[in-house]
Amino acid sequence: MIMKTIKWSLGVLALLAVLVGGYVLYELWRYEVFKTPVYETAAPELPELKDTVKVLVFSKTNNFRHLEAIPAAEKLLQSFAEKNEWDIFITENGAVHNPEQLKQFDIVVWNNVTGDVLLDDQRKALRSYMEAGGKFLGLHGTGGNPEYKWGWFPEQMIKARFTAHPMFPQFRDAHLIVEDRKHPATRHMPERVAWNEEWYSFEDNPRNNGANILIRVDEEEYDVPEALKMGADHPLVWHHTVGGGKVFYTALGHQAEAYDDPLYQTFLENAMHWLLQN
Repeated sequence: MIMKTIKWSLGVLALLAVLVGGYVLYELWRYEVFKTPVYETAAPELPELKDTVKVLVFSKTNNFRHLEAIPAAEKLLQSFAEKNEWDIFITENGAVHNPEQLKQFDIVVWNNVTGDVLLDDQRKALRSYMEAGGKFLGLHGTGGNPEYKWGWFPEQMIKARFTAHPMFPQFRDAHLIVEDRKHPATRHMPERVAWNEEWYSFEDNPRNNGANILIRVDEEEYDVPEALKMGADHPLVWHHTVGGGKVFYTALGHQAEAYDDPLYQTFLENAMHWLLQN
């Protein structure tokens, strides 16, 4: 009787392991972790752009796809365009990164872009655009790749290499520490903000690479694996220059709910206004 019970229990455990493993694989597939990279060579046809501020929103993924955050951010960016009478073009075609088309836009927003998504000539076009005075806003996953074939992007565009984020649970509560409340993007925020997030850690501190830190997280408030600890100075939002261009990056915004938060909405809109200033 005891042996039958043991065998039955082992069978149930084995079945549960198969089910859990299958679910994990399904989720990885659903979020396109196993996706074969795709690269475009033919540029998209641009609509006739109005004589106003022109915004390019790029949301291509060749790795993990933020299925909820990408459309939520697009909706919010479209609302900014309507409110401010900006012209906005949204695409997942990496070939839009060419000199002729990039120069038509006043600001480029990478909306949770993951994986290496550009070919060599497209990389050169984006770098030239930035160094000549371009404006770039990177949202969350855009700085969340542990490996890049294009080293210039994490080193100069993001100013930090992502390592990982805690899991099990993936989302944890902590407080944001707004250390620069004079910047237009953060002057509406209190000194501490309760936030639930997938907390990114970085291999190097962007502060040490010339970035101006606006927001960091209080690492003491959530359980950080030893390998992911950055210590008391754990930046999440910063800005810096690339040649003559300006970059603003926020590691916040994995969950779609963030883009419904009035505090974060104002933060992103003000960040765009700041970028657009000469």
